[in-house]
Amino acid sequence: MTRAYNFSAGPAALPEVVLRQAQEEMLDWHGAGASIVEMSHRGPEFMAVAAAAEADLRQLLSVPDDYAVLFLPGGATTQQALIPMNFASPGQRADYVLTGHWGKTAVKQASPYVSAHIAASSEANAFRDIPARADWQLSPDAAYVHITANETIHGVEFRDIPDTGDVPLVADFSSSIASEPLDISRFGVIYAGAQKNLGPVGIAVVIIRRDLLERTGQPRADIFTYASHAARDSMLNTPPTWNWYLAGLVFKWMLAEGGVVEFARRNAAKAALVYSAIDASGGFYRNEVAVSARSRMNIPFFLPSTDLDARFVADAKAAGLLALKGHKAVGGIRASLYNAIPVAGAEALVAFMADFQQRHG
Repeated sequence: MTRAYNFSAGPAALPEVVLRQAQEEMLDWHGAGASIVEMSHRGPEFMAVAAAAEADLRQLLSVPDDYAVLFLPGGATTQQALIPMNFASPGQRADYVLTGHWGKTAVKQASPYVSAHIAASSEANAFRDIPARADWQLSPDAAYVHITANETIHGVEFRDIPDTGDVPLVADFSSSIASEPLDISRFGVIYAGAQKNLGPVGIAVVIIRRDLLERTGQPRADIFTYASHAARDSMLNTPPTWNWYLAGLVFKWMLAEGGVVEFARRNAAKAALVYSAIDASGGFYRNEVAVSARSRMNIPFFLPSTDLDARFVADAKAAGLLALKGHKAVGGIRASLYNAIPVAGAEALVAFMADFQQRHG
């Protein structure tokens, strides 16, 4: 079987070697006579899988010891609601910087619990840039400042970590986590749905500075309390064991490939190939994001007409290049270049783009 290059924004491509290992272990995990997905999450087999996954992720991301690492069911949108419940008093102000669709979603999820203050927004410019830090209207008494590190739909990425002083910085890293080295100590909380760079859909990683776990937050059920999950090693209830196991395989693969330093090199190379093809097309392909804010992970671009968009997507699929249709919120084309996409995948896309322009330009 020949696998296509899958440019899906999420659920996204997984490394083939990981999928093959999971296939081999599906019926009988390490001679146990049963699949890992059939075993108790409190049994020694899965406990070892969980511990290895956390240790590998800590090594991969250089997570400091004073940060808890949680593996929780659901995705990033769930965390957007849990963060204000855990870290803000009822009605307390929390600052949000909006650079795209998912920043707006974070505000929507938080609004029932906090006074969500828009400290800065690039919406007036159709989310084509990141507001200058000097223009942010931050509140010294805010519970936290929230940013979306990489906007999957609009293709806008923070290339520098903003300084928020004594107010904890909270960041949604769903579509750029583990894509390059990151100083986690600059953040109070990092969260990410796994289904782009870390593993399958259905599980999220939350990295929390431990002192923040002492905040009272708001009245809530224990199942919604990060401190309770941390105290029980993310096993307060039955976790999504298969998703956790598969994410652990991805962590091992990334470490074996050279870790985040190597993936930063590959991701920069892939993005440079695609952006160069867009910029050299004489306007046939257009990316409208400010160059300084261009995402390495998600590259949206536009053709001269929507008819050509549809032809591009169909022809690309026939050529073994999948999931290039842009999000309905913006249209056009979108290529997602997560860690599992090799440089050869970007090269194949660029070659197809040149051929398509020659035939339709």
